[in-house]
Amino acid sequence: MTIEKQGNPKEMYPVPPFPKQDQQPPGVSSKMDPVPDHGEKTYRGNSRLQGKVAIITGGDSGIGKATAIAMAREGSDIVISYKDAVEDEDAEDTKKWIEEAGRQALLIRGDIRDEQLCRRIVEETVERFGKIDILVNNAAYQMTYEDITEITAEEWNKTFETNMSAMFYFVKHAKPHMPPGSSIINTTSVNAYNPNPSLLPYAATKGAIQNFTASLAQSFLEDGSGIRVNAVAPGPVWTPLIPSTIPEHERFGENTPMGRPGQPVEMAPVYVFLASDEASYVSGATIPATGGRATI
Repeated sequence: MTIEKQGNPKEMYPVPPFPKQDQQPPGVSSKMDPVPDHGEKTYRGNSRLQGKVAIITGGDSGIGKATAIAMAREGSDIVISYKDAVEDEDAEDTKKWIEEAGRQALLIRGDIRDEQLCRRIVEETVERFGKIDILVNNAAYQMTYEDITEITAEEWNKTFETNMSAMFYFVKHAKPHMPPGSSIINTTSVNAYNPNPSLLPYAATKGAIQNFTASLAQSFLEDGSGIRVNAVAPGPVWTPLIPSTIPEHERFGENTPMGRPGQPVEMAPVYVFLASDEASYVSGATIPATGGRATI
């Protein structure tokens, strides 16, 4: 895998302050300034995932979009799950890049808090492609709160159902269709190590995902299924979720040692590595991509 960017990592991508640009959740990429870099022009594949089939939740934008583009250029067909009609624009753009890479793309819109939708996505993937080699549980929901008294039970449950329960549903229904050597990759966060108090429900789910990943990795090696399970812990990454959920996004990522947020393209190679046979001895691991923030 190759990203055609070189130089001081602190200066390779846009540095805050950014313009004020409030959006309604979940936000769209085209309205962002700067527009996120998903590797459209820079990611070069090397056939690491040739003939594979990947499901990527939240694959319409952000980290999921960059991962979809990268995996397609590595040779994988891609199924993208995304939630809202407002995200159709991003999803169709991602599909275009996948198809330009010579791979097939299947888009499925819906709320993955519904277990039956998760099952249907798995079933449609198997019907179309015959198998599932890679499952990227990436979709997430967050909102900011100044005090726990502002958080309703409905909001708490929505966060856990989107970020954690959906992950369980996908793994449960996908596992029977995943051959030995398959890879499950869960998106956790630097918040699992260093939780932001204004993101209390979100940060709590990311800690749960860490534990879920470690437990599954051991279980799936002990039961003989041969499925590897790992996680990626991004730091602050410039995606539509940021201007639509974080009020002070003008200086987003400024407090990292690199002094800037990551771009989605910088996350994608980590997912590609974990999905590839080059990571055959890696399971139960979390790879931080945090812009220098400590995760110990």
